[in-house]
Order: sequence, then structure tokens, then C-alpha cells
Amino acid sequence: MIPEAQDSRPGYILPIIVLSQFAGTSLWFATNAVLPDLRQAWQLPAETVGYVTSAVQLGFIIGTLVFAVLTISDRYSPRLLFFISSLIGSGLNLCIYLFAEGFPSLLVLRFLTGVCLAGIYPVGMKIASGWYREGLGTALGFLVGALVVGTSFPHLLRSFTEGVHWQSVIIAVSCISLGGGVLMLMFVPDGPNLVPAPPLSAKALPLIYSSKELRAAAFGYFGHMWELYTFYAFVPLMLTSFIVTHPQDNIDVSLWSFLIIAAGGLGCAGGGILARRLGSARMAFVFLLISGLCCLFSPLFFELPKGMFLGLFCLWGIVVVGDSPQFSALIAGSAPQGLVGSALTVGNSIGFAITIISIEAVSYLSHFISPERVFLVLAIGPASGLFALRPLLKKPVRNQT
Repeated sequence: MIPEAQDSRPGYILPIIVLSQFAGTSLWFATNAVLPDLRQAWQLPAETVGYVTSAVQLGFIIGTLVFAVLTISDRYSPRLLFFISSLIGSGLNLCIYLFAEGFPSLLVLRFLTGVCLAGIYPVGMKIASGWYREGLGTALGFLVGALVVGTSFPHLLRSFTEGVHWQSVIIAVSCISLGGGVLMLMFVPDGPNLVPAPPLSAKALPLIYSSKELRAAAFGYFGHMWELYTFYAFVPLMLTSFIVTHPQDNIDVSLWSFLIIAAGGLGCAGGGILARRLGSARMAFVFLLISGLCCLFSPLFFELPKGMFLGLFCLWGIVVVGDSPQFSALIAGSAPQGLVGSALTVGNSIGFAITIISIEAVSYLSHFISPERVFLVLAIGPASGLFALRPLLKKPVRNQT
């Protein structure tokens, strides 16, 4: 349940921000949804999925750091920055259809799109913080859920346009993303609680290692990130592999890729509600434990009937991201007041850098390990995250959120 709005806050503010966030972040996996078509049309190598996803992640890292160092979202209106990022990101995505002719141009365009996403996802969070002083944690839970559904949405579009040229998906995603930017610009003014963020501090990086509680939260988050985006990138491969081993079963790969990834929105919202009673550390620990067990037992999933296989992957989709808002809360709560923004920025940058390593590792190992077993590598993340979180489990619940 969304907390009572302040008298000065229109009731439509949060729904518009969530819808705009969903629309903007649909750019994240736009190319992944049509990658089988691109590989066939451009004769791309099998490891393309890893390179393309890593290009977006790298662009997002660099964009986030540049935005933080230059305090761009403080110098300019966040809603205007959100709109411009959506406009440019939509244009870059459309360029895949208009101008891209092969692998190099595709990588460049996806990298630049990742830079634009740094002006959409984190800036959307900042816009929400301008309207919410109390109840911000719940509002951010909805925004992370919108990110999850947004990243999965191109797979749903691909399912609905089966038999239609891949260009239609690219055009649709560009239009949706641009629409989200227009909505934010037209209907969400800068909030009354919007305050400038402290400049990015070089003290944040050594602090992660020197502060016991912040180190536990950050390293737990790093373990979570080792698994998260690699799981998202390779879900279609897992579904395709099941079809190969069970030729009698038919699965709409695009539709179920959407459902599995989008299920994470339930994890984000439900985890936020349960964290009020259990605490963020315990909630993150439970999600990591379940997703780690999914990694370990994933080879057995392929021996199950189709219904159980899909059900377990949906469960995995719920828990793999449900701890993400809780790790943000833990890092923010463990960092000194003046370094909260820097700690979150540095932590996010390291976390997304880890996703690149994980994605490329799984992409490389997929040449030597069968798809049914390649997700075993992801168990490294939850295992290390669970180990790192132990000190925070001893804290009272009221100090974990």
C-alpha cells in the first residue's frame, strides 16, 4: 500500500513516474529480444548476446559516473534530463533499424544507449525523492519493479509480433521510451523536497572496505549483481535449451522470457513490504539463499515437466531481483550521512562492472558446458553474498531499513 500523499502532492505523481520509468528502461534489453533475428540477418557469432548486453552495462557505468562527477542532475531539472535521455536513447535504439549494418555498429549503439539509461533509471529515483520524504522506500520499491518489468517488456513485444520483422519491435520500443520521457516532462514537475546531492567523493571507495557494515552490504550486493543481469541475458537460451531436450513441448520463448523477468516486480514489491517486519538484511539473505539454490539445482530443472520447469524459473525471476531494493537500503543505511550518494554510486558502478565479468564468463563457458549446466557458475554470486551479509543479520530489525 502506498503511504498517504502529502497535501501538496497530486495523487497521479507516483503512477506517472512509475509508468515513465517502465517506458524508459524498456531500452535496456530491446536488442536482446530480437537478437536471434539479428544474428540470422547479419551472420553474427553465437557469443553476441554477451557482448551486446555487456556494451549496455558498460555504457550505464560510465554514464552514471559522469553524471555523478559533473552533478548533472543537480545543475539541470531532473525531469528535463529524464526527457532528454529518453529522447536520445530512443533515437539511438531506432538507429539500429535505420543505420546499423553489423556487429561493430550494434555494439556502439548499445553502449551509447547504456549511457542514456544513466539519465533514466537513477534520475527517475531522484525525481521520486523530490516528491517523497516519508514513504520514499515504498515508492522506490515500485520504481525498481517498473525497471524489472520495463527490461522484460521487449520480449513481450517480440512475442506479440511473432512473424513480423524485428524492426517493428525496435520501432515500438523507441516510441514507448520516448512516450515515457514526454509523460515525465509534461506531468511531473520538480518536487518540493528536491535537494542537491553532495558531489561524488573519492572517500567512498576506501570506506566500502574500511566500514564493516558498509562492506557487508556492498559485498552482498556485488554477489547479487554477479547473478542478476546474466540470468536476464540468458533466460531465452535456457528456454530454448529446454525445447531442444523436450521436443514434444512447445514454449513461446519471448512470452516466457517476459513473464520470468517481469515476475521480479512481485519480488521487489513483496520484499519491500516484508522487510518492514523482517528487516532488509534478513529479506536480502532469504532472496539470495533461494536464488542460490536455484543456481545449484538448475540442471535438474531440465528433467522436470514443462509446467514445473516454467514455474521454478518464474520463482527464480522473483527472488533474483527482489533483494535489489533491500541492498540499496542497506548501503544507504550503513554509509555516513554525507557519503550516502557517493557510496550508492560507487557501489552501483562496481556492481554493474561485475555483471560484465559474469556475462562474459557465462558466454565463454557456454562453448564448453551444456546450457543446462552453465547457470551453475552463477551460484558464486549468491554464495559470496550470503557470506558477506552475516554481520548484518545480528542487527535489530529497526536498524536494517
